[in-house]
Amino acid sequence: MYGNTPFGDETAVELTADQRKALRRDLSSVAARTRELLPGEFVVGSEITEGSDGPRATVAVQPPVGSVVSAGYTPEGEVAIEETEREDLAMGLAASAALQMKQAMPDNPSPTAQ
Repeated sequence: MYGNTPFGDETAVELTADQRKALRRDLSSVAARTRELLPGEFVVGSEITEGSDGPRATVAVQPPVGSVVSAGYTPEGEVAIEETEREDLAMGLAASAALQMKQAMPDNPSPTAQ
């Protein structure tokens, strides 16, 4: 009953066209850097969605095996993602995706060919 009811004085952040463009550029930068850190079998994507509480930016990685790993960013005040934060996001996503794949692999994989 209360799931969609906003409480408090929270107001949704509205992005201008220039802010949305800058945020999309920053997300693309994080996705590109994440791709550089991982082998080609990992799929990396990003998107900006609109929710009831404003825009939400997400970068996600799908390892060849294992669960999807994602990082979300909700702009507040300053919309841009700083360069060091973009690098930290990319490295964290890459490491998490690699760990997901490692955990999904069996301890003693059988050979695929003999």
